[in-house]
Amino acid sequence: MDLFDAARSTEGEPLAARMRPRTVEEFVGQDHILGPGRLLRRAIQADQLSSLIFYGPPGTGKTTLARVIANTTRSHFQSLNAVLGGVKDIREATAAAEQRRTLYGRRTTLFVDEVHRWNKAQQDALLPWVENGTVVLIGATTGNPYFEVNPALVSRSRIFQLTPLTGEDLHRIARAALADAERGYGGLDVRVDADALAHLVDVSGGDARTLLNALELAVETTPAVFPPPPGEPIVITRAIAEESIQRRAVLYDKEGDYHFDTISAFIKSLRGSDPDAALYWLARMVYAGEDPRFIFRRMLILASEDVGMADPEALVFVEAAAAAFERIGLPEGRFHLAHAALRLATAAKSNSAMSFFDALAVVEKELPGEVPVHLKDASRDSEGFGHGEGYLYPHAFRDHWVAQQYLPDRLQGRLFYQPSDRGFEHDIQADVRRHREAQLEAVGESEEGPAEVLTFTRAGTGRDQWLERATGGTSGELAALRERLFAAAAPARHHLVLDLAAGEGLLTWEALRRVPEGGVWTLAPSIERAAALDERAAALGELDRPRVIVGTPVDLPVLLAGTDAPRFDAVVGRNCLLREPDKRAALAAVAAVLRPGGRLAVAETVPSRGQRLSEVLDLSMLAPLTVERLKAAEEAIYRAPGDALAGWDETTLAADAESAGMVVATAEVAISTAERRVRDEDLERWFAGAWGGAVARVLTPDELATVRREARIRLAGRDVPWRTATLYLTAAKPVS
Repeated sequence: MDLFDAARSTEGEPLAARMRPRTVEEFVGQDHILGPGRLLRRAIQADQLSSLIFYGPPGTGKTTLARVIANTTRSHFQSLNAVLGGVKDIREATAAAEQRRTLYGRRTTLFVDEVHRWNKAQQDALLPWVENGTVVLIGATTGNPYFEVNPALVSRSRIFQLTPLTGEDLHRIARAALADAERGYGGLDVRVDADALAHLVDVSGGDARTLLNALELAVETTPAVFPPPPGEPIVITRAIAEESIQRRAVLYDKEGDYHFDTISAFIKSLRGSDPDAALYWLARMVYAGEDPRFIFRRMLILASEDVGMADPEALVFVEAAAAAFERIGLPEGRFHLAHAALRLATAAKSNSAMSFFDALAVVEKELPGEVPVHLKDASRDSEGFGHGEGYLYPHAFRDHWVAQQYLPDRLQGRLFYQPSDRGFEHDIQADVRRHREAQLEAVGESEEGPAEVLTFTRAGTGRDQWLERATGGTSGELAALRERLFAAAAPARHHLVLDLAAGEGLLTWEALRRVPEGGVWTLAPSIERAAALDERAAALGELDRPRVIVGTPVDLPVLLAGTDAPRFDAVVGRNCLLREPDKRAALAAVAAVLRPGGRLAVAETVPSRGQRLSEVLDLSMLAPLTVERLKAAEEAIYRAPGDALAGWDETTLAADAESAGMVVATAEVAISTAERRVRDEDLERWFAGAWGGAVARVLTPDELATVRREARIRLAGRDVPWRTATLYLTAAKPVS
């Protein structure tokens, strides 16, 4: 970026260009990578960026993010457009960057818009300069980087996937444009009806640029003269909004990611015997202009691959439909596409092709549904984005069918195909109805499907090797506990995680390993423990280290106060609540720092369900009634109301979590027995503490001395079987 860029007036620019955010704080949406505490936000604010690739559909903020970085970085910022620039431009940019680093010690950040447009030779020309640190690359692409970008560049970059903006995000953007007097329409009396704004947001399909372009057209073409005379209002009605944005552009590229994901969803819907989902994905492809011959070719493959001898006539039927399409063409040829798809989805003859147009009407009038993650094409990027994870292969199940979700979330329960009561279709009515009922029940029982990975960094760095060493030297029992907690918390790679009880870092180091593009906070009980953790993490880069805070769980809202305070996707802990005097207050404090939908997973030793000292002592020298009184006194310790250490169990802790506003998913106690070495100091602590006090109230001094002597003889310095009860509590903060 040069001085002329900075000084250039925005007068005459489109509204979408004028309203581009200038700072991280102005940026709307993409909270999974830019929310408070997220790795990318911290890197931008600290000006410690490594090479990045922003991947996502148009209008989600890829170029805007680059401009935000340009406004905040102290390095020299230069931009290239891959459509307009070639190898010559790359050489000039890298030569200048090398000279800048040699003479002035200044870094260069190179933004390449539409980086997927460069061919392999052009991308290769940039690789050495990224590799030796001459430039920090920021690439923006609408194409899947695992397919469109040089693998060597991908392996040296952090990938952040941007998702379509939500309706709430788009409403915020529109309101900001209407209120901003400098860059928007705040200096005019613009009145937008609620249903008009809702229509603009709905048809924009998650694209901020589309929304602002439509808003600009509506505002500036409504009055006879723009701007209108002072005091004259501009009123945007639903009719004006509909004229300003008449047709939605379905996001689709015939050679890229959306093409492969949509055809994958279509084929899997046919294979899964779901005609509703098959018609929907077919409508998406037809509406976006996919080649019908390509669709027929894929259906011809499926007719043999997935229907085969179960219905040999299916292949003949699809071939006949394809031949008919060649004679008829578009638009009437859509009947043959729909007819063939229904034939394959139901494995029976169908004359209900008109139902295809019901699906087409949904595509035209409603927001496009996102392809469920498990239906996306997994052949190229399952490692990076988790595509295809959770897909159930129907051929692996009885009857070659299994209930699972095929339609997008927002269209669950929508029916397109209605079998008639004629001919063979009459025979399949019951099967279609049974499949629909089973799928709706299966989707309803599943709280959430597999989550798409939105960020990715290649493994193999020094950070990964350090974390492997840090997490590998743990006993099998503790490693199993750690694995169970993280399985329950299920953090994604970009999530923020809080470890409630830092200790030696059992959970902290594992959290760092699991969220390489997120962030980890850890709560240390003392300054000394915090210093020890910081010292151990010194080998990591500044952005990769955990943020250590000192205090107790009750202190969290105060420790994490402020407008830029993180809200965590997952909170984990081991024995983090055990000694808390007010466990309900501690859980309420944890709930306060959780994001809606965030999860808590803790493992707590439950003294009231664990080993009794009387069980490992020989009390035969005492009278039977005396032994009964001793055991009753021992049990009373764990029923004492208000005893922070012992007077609680899984039921009371789960109730405390519910009272704190969380929804408890599990509260399970696991019992384990292991050898424990009893030390002299253990005996002294037991007899001087609550156990000794309770027993002393029911025994004579001589009897107590006998028990003490027996304990010293049988236990001191010995390994004894010791029962431990561990409560695994999992809870979540409600979304609303």
